[in-house]
Amino acid sequence: MKKKAWIIFGLSASCISATALALDGSSVGESGIDAIRLHNPPYNLIGRKIAIGQVEIGRPGLFGIDKAANRNPTLVQVTRVFWRDNPAKTDTDVDPHAYGVAGMMISSAKALPGVAPGARLYSSAIGPMEKGGQPEECLASQYLAQQNGGDLRAINFSFGESLERDPRPQAVLDGNALLTQCIDWSARTHDVLYLIAGNQGRGGIPIPTDNFNGINVAFTKRVKGIFSKVDFANIGESSASVVRRLAGKEINLGPRRAIGLVAPGHDISILNIEGTIQKVSGTSLATPHVTATVALLQEFGDRQLRTKQPNWSLDSRRHQVTKAILLNSTDKLKDKGDGLLLGMNKTIADKGNRTWLESDAYKDPKIPLDMQMGTGQLNAFRAYQQFKGGQWKPSQKVSPIGWDYDKVDTNASVDYVLEKPLQQGSYVSLTLAWDRLVELNDANKNGQYDTGEIFKDQGLNNLDLYLIPADSNNTNTYTCASISETDSTEHIFCPIPKTGRYKIRVQHRKQVNEPTQSYALAWWTVPAK
Repeated sequence: MKKKAWIIFGLSASCISATALALDGSSVGESGIDAIRLHNPPYNLIGRKIAIGQVEIGRPGLFGIDKAANRNPTLVQVTRVFWRDNPAKTDTDVDPHAYGVAGMMISSAKALPGVAPGARLYSSAIGPMEKGGQPEECLASQYLAQQNGGDLRAINFSFGESLERDPRPQAVLDGNALLTQCIDWSARTHDVLYLIAGNQGRGGIPIPTDNFNGINVAFTKRVKGIFSKVDFANIGESSASVVRRLAGKEINLGPRRAIGLVAPGHDISILNIEGTIQKVSGTSLATPHVTATVALLQEFGDRQLRTKQPNWSLDSRRHQVTKAILLNSTDKLKDKGDGLLLGMNKTIADKGNRTWLESDAYKDPKIPLDMQMGTGQLNAFRAYQQFKGGQWKPSQKVSPIGWDYDKVDTNASVDYVLEKPLQQGSYVSLTLAWDRLVELNDANKNGQYDTGEIFKDQGLNNLDLYLIPADSNNTNTYTCASISETDSTEHIFCPIPKTGRYKIRVQHRKQVNEPTQSYALAWWTVPAK
């Protein structure tokens, strides 16, 4: 079959007929993030009534407004479309890239279903780059976050800003670009999780990948038909010389890591407006896998709330909880069938074929995230299993798998005692997530960001995470620890040296802003046999 290839917004693409594609090998299926399983009984999760957002240069077409959407009106049904913070005008800013990203999230095509075909998608176009910038992108993000009655659970960023366009003198990735601060402010103010295409490195589009409160996504490619190898993430390599040369320009300033997790992004099949299928590559298509997975999880969470299930509360909707769930449930190393590796489905390798066990993040407690793969590769079904474990408070002994949202005071700690002994030789996965405090200098006191206003970075309180014996109070002799001084995430993946009782400790190490810090915690352990 002859293929026609072209470049769209930095993505390589080719066009094939829809009938040439089967779900085998799909990034949404078992070879990728394993979301299709959740669409089917007994789970029946497709993101019903869950609102998610999309900010891009352009937007997908909307049936009844745009002629382009009339060709295949039922395949990608967007709920509402905007131009920045206004309703979209007919037949303006309709873009094939935005349509493909939208389809990745909500396509209802039988040959090519999206990750969450039942979700409500709100999309905003910021318009041509030469006519706008970070203020307009902030306005669009804020406006989207307030849609669906103020109940939007996640926003997808499949684009970014270059440092060359940043108005700050000698701009670097220090977290203080206006758009980066806007996203961290909005995440906290509007309680929405931002998923950002992790295009840092070698001339990428790094702003706002220096955010603290969202998740940056890099992408993987297939090896023997399975998405399992990092294709491009952050700087693409972690040699000290490269890090020093690019630090602050193409990667975050200082030791803070950028990538939260990876998702399929190489040779991804997406629908185009004509109803045919394109093959595309890039973080632009990895990120919507994660955004739409949020809709699947939140449909389940709302179902638990509606049926008043035990160990469940409205905390299940908090963006910090969703972040911790996603990061803690990734695939790192394929389980051998004995459950000691937490039932993981795939071994993920970086560009140099190194696994998580060979990373500095595994070896150094001060580094929570691998430079290329973060905590590993998104697995939607495992995220569901992690979420299903339910909320457990520190006042009670907690189940082997679970999560919580709580607060910890300065120079204090909160302990979660596991109800069952842990199995020697098994691995434990723990993730702690909390927010950087960014405040709006609200000149007109209307509670909204307006063009010309600025944000103020109030810094990040320093929390640490430990696994220690249940009868110990000494974190100097911990079993495992994550004690980064710069990240807003702590992550532990370590083996249990001896069968016994353990507890998880959240420690408020240093106050930078407020004396009490809210946090989300997720854990996955293996009880003794």
